[in-house]
Amino acid sequence: MSPSASDIEGIRLAVDIGGTFTDIVIEHGGDTATRKVLTTPRAPERAVIDGTLELMAETGLSPADLSLFIHGTTLATNAIIERKGAQTALIATEGFRDTLDIGDESRFDQYDIFIEKPVPLVPRALRFTVPERVDARGDVLLPLDETAVRRLATELGRRGIASIAVAYMHAYANPAHEQWTRAILQAELPGVSVTLSSEVCPELREYERTSTAVANAYVQPLMAGYLGRLRDELAEKGFRCPLYLMTSGGGLTTLETARRFPIRLVESGPAGGAILATHIAGLAGESKVLSFDMGGTTAKICLIEDMKPQASRSFEVDRAARFLKGSGLPLRIPVIEMVEIGAGGGSIAHVDAMRRITVGPESAGSEPGPASYGRGGTHPTVTDADLVLGRIDPARFAAGRLPLEERAARQALDTDIGGPLGLTTPVAAYGVAEIVDENMANAARVHAVERGRIIADHTIIAFGGAAPLHAGRLAEKLGIARVIVPRNAGVGSAVGFLRAPIAFEVVRSRHMRLAAFDAALANRIVAEMRAEAEEVVRAGAGERPLEEVRQAFMRYVGQGHEVVVALPRSELDAQSARNLRAAFEREYAQLFSRIIPGAEIEILSWTLSLATAGPSGAAPATADGAAPGGASAAEPVGTRMLYDPASGGTREVKVYWRASLAGCKALAGPALVAENDTTTFVPAGFTGLVDRNGALVLDRAGTGKEDAQ
Repeated sequence: MSPSASDIEGIRLAVDIGGTFTDIVIEHGGDTATRKVLTTPRAPERAVIDGTLELMAETGLSPADLSLFIHGTTLATNAIIERKGAQTALIATEGFRDTLDIGDESRFDQYDIFIEKPVPLVPRALRFTVPERVDARGDVLLPLDETAVRRLATELGRRGIASIAVAYMHAYANPAHEQWTRAILQAELPGVSVTLSSEVCPELREYERTSTAVANAYVQPLMAGYLGRLRDELAEKGFRCPLYLMTSGGGLTTLETARRFPIRLVESGPAGGAILATHIAGLAGESKVLSFDMGGTTAKICLIEDMKPQASRSFEVDRAARFLKGSGLPLRIPVIEMVEIGAGGGSIAHVDAMRRITVGPESAGSEPGPASYGRGGTHPTVTDADLVLGRIDPARFAAGRLPLEERAARQALDTDIGGPLGLTTPVAAYGVAEIVDENMANAARVHAVERGRIIADHTIIAFGGAAPLHAGRLAEKLGIARVIVPRNAGVGSAVGFLRAPIAFEVVRSRHMRLAAFDAALANRIVAEMRAEAEEVVRAGAGERPLEEVRQAFMRYVGQGHEVVVALPRSELDAQSARNLRAAFEREYAQLFSRIIPGAEIEILSWTLSLATAGPSGAAPATADGAAPGGASAAEPVGTRMLYDPASGGTREVKVYWRASLAGCKALAGPALVAENDTTTFVPAGFTGLVDRNGALVLDRAGTGKEDAQ
């Protein structure tokens, strides 16, 4: 039975599996309990189950008390990057065996004669073709050769193939051949997973559609198996609440939908972080925000304006060249647009051949982890550097459940950084911190410039275990005046899951020129998409009200890329063609400062998304919102010796406990604000204050921001 709205607003739990830590959050009204446990890569469900039961016991809850369980994971992404998916075969239209190698014929670096393109998930030896052909209008030009499919099924069974992707030419316009192929394969090869491109990505652009179908097939056995084991073990432990999965597009979906389309989970954790940042921006009244999520393995940066994170329908995974578009495997899925780099607490630092300190993208992960974890790691990481700089209390790391070994961190820094470069241990640590901060600042600059944004106009919202330690320095490098660290920032993405709606987006490629606009066909397309989306969303939302968004991807005839235009919620008619032209020209002019008068316009694809409103999750008031000038001074709980790059020595700074800062108590940097899941470093020149929503707000002196709270 579907949960009611009152059930959804009860005791809710969210779990985010990261490369280093698994974050767990329980929320009931204004009360929140959190836990960070080391991820168990060989059996990810172990950290989820064990950590959840520990936290529930600590809070006096039983599995039967929960009304909602939300899960996000990077398992699908990691399987693609590490090439640990299932042995997968591709079946394509005869003559199109090499689509994955040919791609779109573009080169991400035009002048590199040694360019290394991303390696396809399916080698050429496992790509097969069968006679069939459908044209762009969906008309059958050559019937499917069923005998060839059956013969191929025998060959695939002999090779022990675990998963199959079927991607025929123009299957988005007529999926009948793909559907019949699946029926034959399932009859001949029971138990083998089959992914159809017409279901996972019913859009034109053959390369992207094939790549997405292959990626879904590649991770489906792994993800379906993991999610099935998790579901069964949760049931065995007494959990009776619905289990939802976070998708890359920022919505929640059901377990069964996630098992069918696991490729939609590739950026589920980062999407939860963007949802949290959007929520915090709304509470704080910030219209331009830079979401900064730095965990143990990666850092994610996302631009959010007017409480809307930038969205996209394309994404690349496993890029061969960092920051270079076109160097990864393309996926056509709904996704919150962000840049992700290998810069986390576990990112490994070393000296390269040019005697430069480099950090990442390799990570120590949770096994063995940074040197200071005492689990066998010998190479220095960002966490080791932060520890040596004095920013982390070794006894209170991860709420005291994972004490750090400073001696091991110093030894690793001396061996790999200080020794080769002739640097003292603190200077080596500072070099590591500066490099990782500059890497993140550069990624943010590029991300903003590519989208025509001025980065200094934004406010940083920092979360993830490592982000509060580095957000102040990142703000200095980017010229940003304000940093907001929300409550429970160390488990921010998991908190974001609790703010997400149940949602699903459907896309259809149906070509139509505005000069020959067919309102009846357009309405039929919209109705089909709504029915498909509603079937998925209603499975979790019950009879709750749904919000609907319709869009068309339009362009001038002859152009290669589309502009997104909002479609009306009402029935389309003859007048709609003129309205769509006007809407397209407004969007086009905003992007390119001009239009092309009289040029023909065409629609290539249509999208429709349905979503619930989602729980409010508003934080309880913790400060009266008065300006810092009227605030009382915060009382420190101690001091710590912090490395001072200006003098080259150490200086004593005050340490504050986050929970004691409620009630409009102000502090000045340099200082440290500690809490169970993370620590915030307040640089010199910044003042800090907890606002009415429980967020720690850092303002740079002299910018005027400190007087505007």
